[in-house]
Amino acid sequence: MLATTQNQVKDGDQCEVIKGTHAGKSGTIRDIKTSKTGQVTITVVQSDGERFKTLARNVVVKKR
Repeated sequence: MLATTQNQVKDGDQCEVIKGTHAGKSGTIRDIKTSKTGQVTITVVQSDGERFKTLARNVVVKKR
């Protein structure tokens, strides 16, 4: 199931990026923001500390 709204992604959730530039990477969701146009962007922090931004619609939240 694709995460398409801010209600489906929560700070601290584990996720995997399935589309876009960072496809195949995974990490912890941080810093959720909604742009003026309504796009939800998130910062993903990988286990090695590397950070990147992506759209929430490009990730799948992993079950705990």
